[in-house]
Amino acid sequence: MAEVHHFAYGFINPVLGFVLAFLGSLLSLVLATRARAAVGSSRMRWLIMSAFALGGTGIWLMHFMAILGFDIPETLVRYDPLTTAASFAISVVVVAVGLFLAVYAMRPTVVRIVAGGVVTGIGVAAMHYTGMSAVTFAGTLSYDPALVAASFAIAIVAATVALWFATVIQGASATVAAAVLMAIAVCSMHYTGMAAVRIELSSDLPPVSGGMGAFELLAPIAVLACVLISSLAYATVGFTVRRENDQEEMMLARARELYEHAAMVPADTGRHK
Repeated sequence: MAEVHHFAYGFINPVLGFVLAFLGSLLSLVLATRARAAVGSSRMRWLIMSAFALGGTGIWLMHFMAILGFDIPETLVRYDPLTTAASFAISVVVVAVGLFLAVYAMRPTVVRIVAGGVVTGIGVAAMHYTGMSAVTFAGTLSYDPALVAASFAIAIVAATVALWFATVIQGASATVAAAVLMAIAVCSMHYTGMAAVRIELSSDLPPVSGGMGAFELLAPIAVLACVLISSLAYATVGFTVRRENDQEEMMLARARELYEHAAMVPADTGRHK
């Protein structure tokens, strides 16, 4: 079995991965809160944005930021871009399905939350192993079955807890604390899956060609991270500002109504004897 490095660049990758998982989880929880307060198509739009925040930023970007620290010293490692893109789609779609099951109903139930957690957890684990299948090198990749099972279990539990948070969480401090716990769970699932990796090199296979190297993959990941985080944050802040402006306009309109009503009431000019 070949030597494998999961922290080829030290703690840079896991730290950045955790930050992405935290930011994605935090944005997702805030957007889910917006969804709970909305109805109809507006609720669906907020849930889709929440799915991009958690599935795209908190899970997928964390996964590939951390996986860039994966290295096999004895051979060249490349990444297939199409498989990488497919794993992104899987992550966003399964999180969207889970959020729809758990949050879209006006009164979320335990059954809906658990069902959403199971679907999302299995999907997130599938995303992880799809992403790992994008790794190409002169050899074969296999997994320890027990650790694979553990990674699926962690993914399902983490997804269920995340969806429960999305249905009940309120307040800034509680949201931040929940995002930290979700980020820890996402990272735990990833590194449990990575610990299951077993590499066998083959001298009969030619060196890999095509695909993308780690640093080539870093640029699109960085761009995607900036676009996702900034656009979702803008949508969240913009909604808050619009809501505050609407509330101010309602208060001003109410004040004008009261003033006009008072002006129309005749003064009491009666004389008292």
